[in-house]
Amino acid sequence: MRLELYLAETRDTAVRQQSMLDAAARKLGQGETLSALEENGVLHALQILVENAIGKAKHLLKDRGEAVPVSAYDAFQRLAELGDIPRSSLEHWNAAIGLRNRIVHGYMNLDMSRVLELVRQRDYMPVVEYLVDDGAA
Repeated sequence: MRLELYLAETRDTAVRQQSMLDAAARKLGQGETLSALEENGVLHALQILVENAIGKAKHLLKDRGEAVPVSAYDAFQRLAELGDIPRSSLEHWNAAIGLRNRIVHGYMNLDMSRVLELVRQRDYMPVVEYLVDDGAA
């Protein structure tokens, strides 16, 4: 798939996931609770959003002729080294990747109250912004 098409798909996917997360954020911001089904939807949307960002990072490295690391952490580290993302954003990316890993692999030890607070505060927006941006940053 050509990079332009891939990036268009990442934008579309990000917008869809953001819409679901925004709805949950509004509900939480109004003091409402989410059903178990809605909580699972939040987890899935966050997982897809972060995996989408990891895919974009790796595609951008490949398009530059760079070696594509297996580790998502290393992919964002390399983008920072190349100046495609700010070094100051690495802490955020490490946290986002860690959350995705906990959703996928450590779901039995996931603190849902912390996840819901992240959503209520819309802390997923830097990932969305990265995905809808036409450039690397």
